[in-house]
Amino acid sequence: MRSVRARAAIGATLVVAVALVAAGLAVLHVLRANLIDQADLQAEVAAREVAGELALDTPFADLDLDGEDDQPVQVTDEEGRVVFVSQGLRAISGTGSPGVGPVPSASAGATPSPGDDDDDDDGGADSGRPGRGEVSTDDPDFSDGTATVDGKRADYRFAAVEATTSAGTTLTVHAGAPRAAEQEAVDTVRGAMLTGLPILLAVVAGVTWLVTRRALRPVEGIRREMAAITASEDLARRVPEPDSRDEIARLARTTNETLSVLEASVDRQRRFVADASHELRSPIASLRTQLEVAEAHPELLDLPGAVADTVRLQVLAADLLLLARLDAGERPGAARLEVGALVREEVSQRAGDRIAVTVEVAEGAAYEVTGSRGQLVRVVGNLLDNAQRHAEGLVAVSVAADAGGVRVEVRDDGAGVAEGERERIFERFVRLDDARSRDDGGAGLGLAIARDVATRHGGTLTVHPAPEGGAAFRLWLPRAT
Repeated sequence: MRSVRARAAIGATLVVAVALVAAGLAVLHVLRANLIDQADLQAEVAAREVAGELALDTPFADLDLDGEDDQPVQVTDEEGRVVFVSQGLRAISGTGSPGVGPVPSASAGATPSPGDDDDDDDGGADSGRPGRGEVSTDDPDFSDGTATVDGKRADYRFAAVEATTSAGTTLTVHAGAPRAAEQEAVDTVRGAMLTGLPILLAVVAGVTWLVTRRALRPVEGIRREMAAITASEDLARRVPEPDSRDEIARLARTTNETLSVLEASVDRQRRFVADASHELRSPIASLRTQLEVAEAHPELLDLPGAVADTVRLQVLAADLLLLARLDAGERPGAARLEVGALVREEVSQRAGDRIAVTVEVAEGAAYEVTGSRGQLVRVVGNLLDNAQRHAEGLVAVSVAADAGGVRVEVRDDGAGVAEGERERIFERFVRLDDARSRDDGGAGLGLAIARDVATRHGGTLTVHPAPEGGAAFRLWLPRAT
């Protein structure tokens, strides 16, 4: 079942069904228990009334059973023999004795005669008659059974109460209360539940289906738009965002944000490929021209120019490869590096620079960071190359501690960078001086590479006005822990 709507509807229906069945069973149990308690009370009252009359030595023939026409009554003696049954009782079960006919000998021996009462009335308390009998105050025993009264068989709830006559004879009175009301009520409630449950479940399933369908309608719109974007490859399109503030609206906003990032990434990649192709075309064309001229006129070969073009092509290819690795998520190394020594070593290898570089590092200080030596050397080298191109007569680099990290600052006394261009210069293939020749100005990748490497090392690279009037590029890296 692949439909979320169907799964939700079936799940909700099953949960409601289980809950209703459990609640229905509980209701039936409570109802049956209450009705049984009522039947127990009715049976106990009838049994105690008969037992009370027997305790007063009332003869069986004179027992008042007018209120118990539909209630069977059976009286047994200590040996379990039936000594009395109510009128119309033809069969009984559940009382311990199935008999419905009194045993004559037991009846004669257990029943006081009316004449005794008369003698006692004449003789008074001193005549020597036994004392009045009593009814047991213990809780009666209850049992389920059946009885046939006047030809009608029915289920009853029986209560057993003991009574002791004045002669000391113990009789047990079994009186029954009909269970017809209980069974009728339980059957009625059960029938109503069985009839209403399917209807209620159908309503729950339908409502859940409709609500889920309405809730998932925006998701279907998002899916269709994403399918259209995939088919058209038009990353400028966006999925519809519902007006609600629920999870689906947040999903739509997140999807659009992802599409925006993806669009920017693709655009950046396209510009990168176009710019790289353009940058590579110039040195390749220049080198080819020189080689073709040399082939036709060997004496006109510009060997230094060919070497310069080849070097420039090699540097550009190396920069492009490094950017490709960085874009692919290459992580920096984990080597511990001393920044001061790294800067001194890089400066010492730049003997052919147009302007001598001044190094400012405190003696004996250790500025250790963690990262890739080759990438950090490339950052320092790119910053020094940039300063060499713009400086009038000063290029200085300093290393110092700064806010829990290490700050490397490269300064020059050139024209500086305008405030509005201080972020733009870190974009790829951006060169602020369009009048410069590409041979002098480079491809515009050095600062972009430097910032990217700094960021991947957990640091920053920013540009500020230098005290000498030019630009001061500040590289900050966290200290090694």
